[in-house]
Amino acid sequence: MQYSVAFASEVDSWRWVKRAEELGFHAAWFYDTQLLNPDVFICMALAAHRTSTIRLGTGVLVPSNRIEPVTANALASLSRLAPGRIDFGVGTGFTARRTMGLGAIPLKKTQTYIERVQQLLQGETIEWDFEGLNRKIGFLNPDLELIDLEQEIPLWFSAFGPKAKHIAADLGAGWLNFGAQGAVESLQEMQQIWQKTGHASTKLKANLFFLGAVLTGEAETDEYKLMAQAAPLTAVMFHNLADEVGAMAGANLPQGPLSNLVAEYLKEHQHYEPSDAKYLSNHRGHLMFVRPEEKHVTPELVQSTTMSGTQAELVDRLRALESAGYDQVTIQLVHDHEAAIEDWAEVFNAI
Repeated sequence: MQYSVAFASEVDSWRWVKRAEELGFHAAWFYDTQLLNPDVFICMALAAHRTSTIRLGTGVLVPSNRIEPVTANALASLSRLAPGRIDFGVGTGFTARRTMGLGAIPLKKTQTYIERVQQLLQGETIEWDFEGLNRKIGFLNPDLELIDLEQEIPLWFSAFGPKAKHIAADLGAGWLNFGAQGAVESLQEMQQIWQKTGHASTKLKANLFFLGAVLTGEAETDEYKLMAQAAPLTAVMFHNLADEVGAMAGANLPQGPLSNLVAEYLKEHQHYEPSDAKYLSNHRGHLMFVRPEEKHVTPELVQSTTMSGTQAELVDRLRALESAGYDQVTIQLVHDHEAAIEDWAEVFNAI
């Protein structure tokens, strides 16, 4: 199994990517979350310029942020900087679109977008509709070698539900999954869809992204680690539910152990300003930090909802993921706590 790292894109992320390369990590993935982080392609270019072996991927790119020729041009430019080291991770746009109060991009539209980008990267002239017009477009000067269309740029698709997983299989893409909870069951569903879509002779490439903390057994230290390095993922669970349930004034409130905590957060959510754009407050700090008012996010809840535990416990969990069929796992590092990469390198080396 290969071990990778993901970052909330920053202009100095390259320093930690270089360290990841030194530690033997397979790849570094960068978030595409405008209005929360610097531009993903600028951050990847800086990392490409300062590394030589580690792979660099969008984790994940959001189609509505850029038209197809812009995305293809950026990927081909990165490939010129780091030939054979670029990965094209893409999804329907959870974080990046919710920061603007938008839902996910329709799956069919996402698939068309991906296919067009891939065709452009293969040097094809494609039919493209834009601003009500149909035009033929393609790279005009590839022979000048200002960009790279020769190296393969593998496709990875972030898919959660069955329909999205079918698109991943139709595209023959690597599969990106997010979050340790239910990871094995989700992989089993993806494997079944992969086989039924005519890929019996090829192995599914599966990569699990997660946040977590390597615990020491010392209570005060571990509580700090959980809240700093893993809690942003737990907070995102509530951000997501606030978007989906809060918009319905509490209708269809999830039942179960978390229902009271969700109700508590929804009460707080009602006070967010501006009142006609609560998403601006709801997604502040997304996957980066826990806001002061998010007191429902406790160390106990964080440990139960993230990939957190002692080194021995994490080694056992990661071995189980490998046995289930994951061939890559990616630790998502948190802003200002990237030094946790040292802890995770020790965990990965112990497997």
